[in-house]
Amino acid sequence: MTDIDDVPTPQGQLTLKLLATRQDTNLYGDIPGGWLVSHMDQAAELAAGRIAHGRTATVAIEAMDFLCPVREGSVVNIFTELREIGRSSIKINVEVWSRPPHERNPDELHKVTEARFVMVAMDDNGRIRAVPDGR
Repeated sequence: MTDIDDVPTPQGQLTLKLLATRQDTNLYGDIPGGWLVSHMDQAAELAAGRIAHGRTATVAIEAMDFLCPVREGSVVNIFTELREIGRSSIKINVEVWSRPPHERNPDELHKVTEARFVMVAMDDNGRIRAVPDGR
């Protein structure tokens, strides 16, 4: 018997929810890692932009491992969680969870990957600026 506390669950706030379609797949019907990283970057930018009150840019992505494939028809859920705010930087943890297309339990998600994104606040001229106080 599995203890409910042993079952992994997404951490953070649901930031993006996408459907993996046929046009997103590779030759084998899987979603490429680059597609996932691109959407993870969008989610990190949304989360960091709320904190920075404006434009941000990705300056680093920490290593990630892919735990399971994402198939065509899967619902992809991307969660973000603030980890740290510096003078101009914002570290956001980004997790990807998916629900395969024929999953009987609509609440059952499978963890696909996670990474920490380092974002910096940018001004209108593309220069690094301070993250505002009173976030």
